Amino acid sequence: MRIAGIVLAGGLSRRMGGGDKCLRPLAGRPLLAHILERARGQVAALALNANGDPERFAMFGLPVVADSIPDFAGPLAGILAGLDWAAAALPQASHVASFAGDAPFLPRDLVARLAAAIAAEDAELACAASAGQAHPVFGLWPLALRAELRQAVAVEGVRKVDQWTARHRLAVVEFPVSPVDPFFNANRPEDLAAAERLAELSTAG
Repeated sequence: MRIAGIVLAGGLSRRMGGGDKCLRPLAGRPLLAHILERARGQVAALALNANGDPERFAMFGLPVVADSIPDFAGPLAGILAGLDWAAAALPQASHVASFAGDAPFLPRDLVARLAAAIAAEDAELACAASAGQAHPVFGLWPLALRAELRQAVAVEGVRKVDQWTARHRLAVVEFPVSPVDPFFNANRPEDLAAAERLAELSTAG
């Protein structure tokens, strides 16, 4: 597989009080910096899915791709934007890995394990899980399904990731939650406070 990556940060962050939660500080750096540190080495190229003025992310040196589906259609729209970007920017790419823009402790072996599961299980897609809970926004998506995903999101109005993955052969890869659940996500201000405490524990992850 030749794998590109997309960090999903195109939402409205209502529970965080609005704005870009990926730019909120954690342990002295923007939340997004922690995510990029873990994601960059796992993919051949990486982009950020975000809407609005891309200049606010200039410091990170990433391509910024907006949703092509209007009205903040959710993570599937971001995944579709990532597939469209990869098809244009990295034509040899076969898959796109997606990373949530609010999860600073994501596994450093996420993409490798998702790719291995697709191969071992003859699956079309793969997503992560921890403590028995699936995390479908951490997934591996083939460019071959790009047109089908566009039909689902733009025409059928599908918004839930698991509603779409249920249509395909899906491999689910379980990750350990010690010392920190790698899919802990900072949705609310109090989550950021918890992340500060967890950051020290995650350094071995």
